[in-house]
Amino acid sequence: MTAQHPSDMQDVLKSRKDAFLIPEGIIYLDGNSLGVLPRHVPARLTEVVTQEWGESLITAWNTHGWLDLPARTGDRIGRLIGAPAGTCIACDSTSVNVFKVLSAALSLRPDRRVILSDTGNFPTDLYVASGLKDLLARGYELKVVAPEEVKAAITDDVAVLMLTQVDYRTGRLHDMEDLTRTAHAAGALAIWDLAHSAGALPVDLAGAKADFAVGCGYKYLNGGPGAPAFLYVSPEHLDKVTSPLTGWMGHAAPFAFDLDYRPVSGIGRMTVGTPAVLSLSGLYAALDVFEDVDMADIRRKSISLSELFIAEVEAKCPQLDLASPRNPEDRGSQVSFRFEEGYAVMQALIARGVIGDFRAPDVMRFGFTPLYLSHQDILDAVAILAGILDTQSWDRPEFKTRAKVT
Repeated sequence: MTAQHPSDMQDVLKSRKDAFLIPEGIIYLDGNSLGVLPRHVPARLTEVVTQEWGESLITAWNTHGWLDLPARTGDRIGRLIGAPAGTCIACDSTSVNVFKVLSAALSLRPDRRVILSDTGNFPTDLYVASGLKDLLARGYELKVVAPEEVKAAITDDVAVLMLTQVDYRTGRLHDMEDLTRTAHAAGALAIWDLAHSAGALPVDLAGAKADFAVGCGYKYLNGGPGAPAFLYVSPEHLDKVTSPLTGWMGHAAPFAFDLDYRPVSGIGRMTVGTPAVLSLSGLYAALDVFEDVDMADIRRKSISLSELFIAEVEAKCPQLDLASPRNPEDRGSQVSFRFEEGYAVMQALIARGVIGDFRAPDVMRFGFTPLYLSHQDILDAVAILAGILDTQSWDRPEFKTRAKVT
């Protein structure tokens, strides 16, 4: 009989693991980078390809509701992030959506010139902001401070506060409600990147009064590699802004083929081009695994798993240094440790069937996805990690050769 940790016996989510296709012998601690394939998604994609596309052809846009997929998928995601119906839409990539919502936010604060972010933000968000400020050529400044300095840096010259809620490298968790309130008090708007939050912990965009949000569909939402991203616009701003990319899907009457652009009312105005039907269908189906799941249960188990992981690693792997906040209330659903040869150790770990990932220069990341991980998985993973470190079996050329994706 397989060993079982006592906490797993009372786990209200333990039956959810059956909804996923996890390769035999694999402990997957990288759902914070690419989620596991939900078991029913391949059949759904086959149905979309062979029946909807194959048999219905172009009539499927009407008979199978393809055109409504961005809005319907957005509403399913919205339930997980505290977004009212009709305020969240699935489309494009996170980077493209950052461009759209940042441009929209800046248009609402025309007399201010500072975009405030922090060093824990995912680099693509900073790249997009830098490119946009240069494109607009209106004297915008991208100000980047340390995470702990953000609140004090929210001054009355800030137009937009743009942060990733959960630091992709360390898992550090920003207080969305507090920082949004501070931004509003200073007359600024707040954009939140939820790439490492959506599906991993309770998020309440409406309650926090966030102005805009973005996120990806392939991490904790399990939508598959390159799955469509999502964006949120507060109801307060919905009919005041338009996308800077004014494509035909954001038009009030796309099939009237007017030569002049008129934005549709509501969240649809933030869409641009033709929906990616196959990808959206996979993401929409993947979200089935969250039906009847309480995000509070996910959060409780996430903390339990991560606390066990930290305790075990610190007891058995003294070579590693904790890079994540020690207080579980201050971090998302991942734990990171630093080690000078972290890349090689991670490759050795993957070779033994424990999959995490690495972020330069020395961070080993471990994501905790409560829907398909158990406490026993954590014990088994740390035992393998300790063995690799104790024997220095990571010290081999094949483990030190950097791949394109780390």
